[in-house]
Amino acid sequence: MSCPHVTGITLRPPTASQQVHKDDCTQCFDTPDQPWGIDVCLSCFNGGCDSPDRNHSFQHFRLSQHPIVLNIKRKPKPKKVREESPAKILKLSIPGETEADNFDTTTLVKCLACDGLELDKAIPNIAEVVNGVLTALSSTKQSEVKAWEEEILPCEHTLVLDQDDAKVLADQELAHCSQCDLKENLWLCLKCGNLGCGRQQFGGVGGNGHGLTHFEQTLHPVSVKLGSITPDGTADVYCYLCNEERQDPNLAEHLWHWGIKISERLKVEKSLVELQLEHNMKWEFSMTNESGEELQPLFGPGFTGLKNLGNSCYLASVVQCLFSLPTFQERYYYQNGALPLTLDPANDLETQLRKLADGLLSGRYSLPPNREEQLESPYPKGIAPSMFKALVGKNHVEFSTMRQQDAFEFLLYMIQTIRRASHQTHDADPTKVFSFVSEQRLQCLGCKKVNYKTDVQDNISVPVPVERLPMESSQDNQDFKSVSLKECLDRFTQSERLEYTCQACGSKDGAVTRTAFKTFPEVLVVNARRFELVNWVPTKLDIPVVVPDEPFSLDDYFSRGLQPGEELLPQTPLTSDNEFVPNGEILSMLEEMGFPSSRCEKALYNTGNSDPDAAMNWLFQHMEDPDIDDPLNLGKVGSNLEISEGSIAVLADMGFTVLQAKKSLKETGGDMERAVEWLFSHPDDDGSTPEAQSERTEVTAGDTLMPALFKLHSIICHKGASVHAGHYVTFIKKTIGEQSNDAANDRDWVLFNDEKVVRGGEVDEMKKFAYVYFFERYRA
Repeated sequence: MSCPHVTGITLRPPTASQQVHKDDCTQCFDTPDQPWGIDVCLSCFNGGCDSPDRNHSFQHFRLSQHPIVLNIKRKPKPKKVREESPAKILKLSIPGETEADNFDTTTLVKCLACDGLELDKAIPNIAEVVNGVLTALSSTKQSEVKAWEEEILPCEHTLVLDQDDAKVLADQELAHCSQCDLKENLWLCLKCGNLGCGRQQFGGVGGNGHGLTHFEQTLHPVSVKLGSITPDGTADVYCYLCNEERQDPNLAEHLWHWGIKISERLKVEKSLVELQLEHNMKWEFSMTNESGEELQPLFGPGFTGLKNLGNSCYLASVVQCLFSLPTFQERYYYQNGALPLTLDPANDLETQLRKLADGLLSGRYSLPPNREEQLESPYPKGIAPSMFKALVGKNHVEFSTMRQQDAFEFLLYMIQTIRRASHQTHDADPTKVFSFVSEQRLQCLGCKKVNYKTDVQDNISVPVPVERLPMESSQDNQDFKSVSLKECLDRFTQSERLEYTCQACGSKDGAVTRTAFKTFPEVLVVNARRFELVNWVPTKLDIPVVVPDEPFSLDDYFSRGLQPGEELLPQTPLTSDNEFVPNGEILSMLEEMGFPSSRCEKALYNTGNSDPDAAMNWLFQHMEDPDIDDPLNLGKVGSNLEISEGSIAVLADMGFTVLQAKKSLKETGGDMERAVEWLFSHPDDDGSTPEAQSERTEVTAGDTLMPALFKLHSIICHKGASVHAGHYVTFIKKTIGEQSNDAANDRDWVLFNDEKVVRGGEVDEMKKFAYVYFFERYRA
């Protein structure tokens, strides 16, 4: 039987920029390793599984009418025993391995319009395309290669380096650190020629930090790692003032100033990039209990791990927490298997979220390893969220890279991304469980008048009190006094005195301000701020926070709003030119923490200009707003700008209220395109003015039901000195095994460490040092 469809269409090999989805199905996590393999569409290169129960390949054909596919099946080759040491990583790149290096692969071409009729791969119209698909980088590898590209730039300190009087460094002077006997990991100060050892690094690289000590004593900023210098002029250059790896365009000249000829140098040590890559690929979190026993692997629905894509543990920890919540499960998993009808599922967020939910919750990809696999690892291989990571981080300056990121920042980004997508499609928003209303109360100490301002939030960042223990009192290497969660909440909601000039009475006696809960969320996300600034760099502090196992109440932190007898203050002061005057002291404080001035001014304007914690929380809440870095412009708000009724009607037809439409158009000068963008980036803004917001009593998020009891649901933990390096894992309280009559007693802690999922047991110590806490509403 011949196929009439081969001659009826024109097939072309994939170009270098086209995505070829051959590593896994675009709608589920089936791979070519499954018995049915993956069908790659030879028209658009979509990858679809050919499984008997889902057959996403045929679904794609019905939608696209692309009949010809290449079916790819593969079996992993036995692992070769390496006798020689592995080759050194020479640059930050993806090894150029082919399918043939790792797999035995079988392929066949078939026509789905002819009930899977097998076609001859030698047909001229097909052969070239098949070869192009097999030799092309898969979409996964293509994303990884692009994401690994990291440009290290010069800074002002390397560009205008002022060196001391020249001297020739003798070989013996370059033999070891000037302060100790270390002979590797040596850093040459390009300013004065001092040689100091670096800090300890991953992989057993020793260091006493004498290079850093030299900087602290002299403030000489730029050093070069001697062992990393290559004859072609590359080397590790570090700027201590920037606290970043930098590029020195004049490195050869700066080294020759100290008598070092770059052409005679030989690279003998791994670079910082190589060490970072090796660190990310090989990091192991402890998988044993206190007795040294291996933790019990778990399998089945809800116990599927996520493969580390090189630096994606921050993403895995957040995703596991989100999809353990009922609202996310109901929204993305319990949909009767239905998937959106789209020609490009790999780039459709709804599809990728449902694919992720199915992968994590179905149990299809969490099976006990067979005997051969058991020899390699007792854990399942997990699923690779490559497609999801590439899509959700697309065009984001940080999350599109392979560098380690802050899990809390990614959580906020995920919430905003999902919320914006839900708003656009008018679907149920699973992130509503995080939303609540906070209320800030400010009272002038002169006239006693008050101001109330509300803000919709998705989390709180609580300050953790810092109290160092005396050396003689330190136990178990604990340098800080333990604090309770209640102490952190008390600190977050306590009254603070501020410098304040009252616009009502003119008093300069100051004011007191307090932030509290106007409503309570279903899930409270708490970020524990355990940082202090060291050389203007946020440095993590290991302060134990004691979190209760039993439900605790937030009733004491409830704000009851304007009370009888209280008189409202005038609104945020403006000058005669209608410009906002930020509180200088708080503005400086926020700027010193690294926030741009424009963001700080917006935060102060939107939080009453008097509370640094409220302003900081606003910054965390709105960091992903597309207009966050635009200058504060009050002239548009409340001005005489004429708003077109037609523009209002268009926005109203999109599902927005008239108030929201008017405010968005005023905020953007009447520009429709920018107004739509503003609306999607402010989904919780109901369109009322700041004056109306201060007096309204309408509940916009959360509820006021009390007792407001909460119980710990999950935690994200971090291991490492900086949230931008190290490793993230998550612990989630889940039901293990068959549910009994007393479900609460069956719940136990489960550790998700990338693809490894194990019974966590007691996690009291981990709870003390968690980075992000998820508390569920507890209803007795």
